[in-house]
Amino acid sequence: MSYDGTVTCAMVQELKQNLLQGKIEKVYQPQPEQLLFLIHTSSGKKRFFISAAGNHSAAYLVEDTPENPQTPPVFCMVLRKHLGAARITDIIQYENDRIMEVLMETVDELGFNVNRKLVIELMGKHSNVLLVDVKTGKIIDSIKHVGIDVNRARQILPGKAYIYPPAQKKIPFSLASEEDIAMLVKDQLQPERSLLEGIQGISPALSQSIIMDSTDEIDGSADALRVFDNIQHIKTVIESSSIAPVVYTKDGIPADFHILPLSLYEEDDTYQTISFDTLSSAAAYFFRNRESSNTVKQKSQDLQRVVKGQLDKQKLKVQRLREDLHRAENSEKYRLYGELLTANLHLVKPGSRSITVTSYYDGTPVDIPLDPRFSPSKNAQNYYKKYGKSKTAVKEKKLQLEETASEIEYLESVSAFIDMASTVEETELIRKELTESGYLRHRSKGNRRGSKKDRPKPHVYSLPSGKTVLVGRNNSENDWLTFKKASSADIWLHTKDIHGSHAILLTEGQTPSEEELFQAASIAAFHSKGRMSQNVPVDYVKVKYVKKPAGSKPGYVIFTHNRTLYVNPAVPEQTL
Repeated sequence: MSYDGTVTCAMVQELKQNLLQGKIEKVYQPQPEQLLFLIHTSSGKKRFFISAAGNHSAAYLVEDTPENPQTPPVFCMVLRKHLGAARITDIIQYENDRIMEVLMETVDELGFNVNRKLVIELMGKHSNVLLVDVKTGKIIDSIKHVGIDVNRARQILPGKAYIYPPAQKKIPFSLASEEDIAMLVKDQLQPERSLLEGIQGISPALSQSIIMDSTDEIDGSADALRVFDNIQHIKTVIESSSIAPVVYTKDGIPADFHILPLSLYEEDDTYQTISFDTLSSAAAYFFRNRESSNTVKQKSQDLQRVVKGQLDKQKLKVQRLREDLHRAENSEKYRLYGELLTANLHLVKPGSRSITVTSYYDGTPVDIPLDPRFSPSKNAQNYYKKYGKSKTAVKEKKLQLEETASEIEYLESVSAFIDMASTVEETELIRKELTESGYLRHRSKGNRRGSKKDRPKPHVYSLPSGKTVLVGRNNSENDWLTFKKASSADIWLHTKDIHGSHAILLTEGQTPSEEELFQAASIAAFHSKGRMSQNVPVDYVKVKYVKKPAGSKPGYVIFTHNRTLYVNPAVPEQTL
């Protein structure tokens, strides 16, 4: 639970400093459960972002304006109607719970001053955003409606009186006394759990960290006074606005964030720490990158499912083609039957189903099946025809096998790029490539025109010598990089017999040094399926020796004059 009561309390202080007396200029609803307020303040325009999504329940300031739907949702229109030109008078936290209230003054349709408040409940899947009339205490509308069929005790519907979520009988962390803490943690086998269940506003990670910082080194028990002091320290830090926001990542994916470093993560070497100047920037980084990682994973799984299905089809096709080819290659007997039958037509009796004759090649007896519906000569012609079709089939099946092998090679390369994709944009480019190649249907919605997002944006690396290496992110970008971007004197690199990206070392008309070639080869190896291996073979050659056969799949090339380097995958610092 990243956004706990302490984070909410600190965020309220940060929002107060930035938004008080600010005037709401515009309201957007970029997603069904998200809101964005453009607020004019004395220090400039601010963007206040709120999300009531289950996996992204948060409220913080952002720098950018997300893309918005052409037709605003109903709740967005309600907010625009009631909060147009509203001025923010205060921002408060309800007790120490994950509930913010943004108090505003505005005027109604008759020109009278009225007070509204935006209640932001940040409670995971139960999160909500409500517009409430302060005078009557009634709900004007909410981003999520909760009827009696969902919750008998607390309905959230227009016209209903607003009721706070049920109290959990916890002590707010800002009001907890030393005696309260002692009763919760003294002589407890699991003091962190008792603290979590007894103090309002503390997340599991914060509770564990407080107990870790308060544990006696001798007997291993939690010292109640130290627990109290640690909680008081958090309270003081928030009140004095001296927080030190941090985000903890694991394997590059955000795992948690808080207003202060947490011992639970600081003492675990598998977590990396990123510090931020403001809580909003930490929250924005955490949710943006966590959602991006989850989205990339989901999109990658969807694409891999499609590619795997196509690969299974092609491999089954190969199996059947090989069986057909085996049968076609064993067709010499049909020619022998035709020849022997023609030479022995006079021995065939009408209506016979078979005949045994002597082969004039080796003198062995040969049993020839016959179709009694046809004459002996017609049976012989049928065998000659079968022999001719089998000979033609051998050529066709071999050609189809080559085409299918090429198809499998291409799909396996796409699968490798899906595994290496690290951004939503990269997965969308792969989706576009699969669509253009006929493996996916065109989407009925979305931007089908060429846009800036569609333009090639290869990975760009700068070598210590100053030279640049460009790396394609998919097969289509590989083709663009090799045959449009690169000059004939540049160096083309690709892992040998391993699926991966095309890498181009821009030589600027100079002969690259051996060190530069090895560095560029390491980059090419890193952007391949061999990125986790050692001594990866990488072919390199001048671009002028790289050709693309007519009609071949994206990314497929042939080349000559190549040499091979063996390197360990690695990349220098990426430049944009």
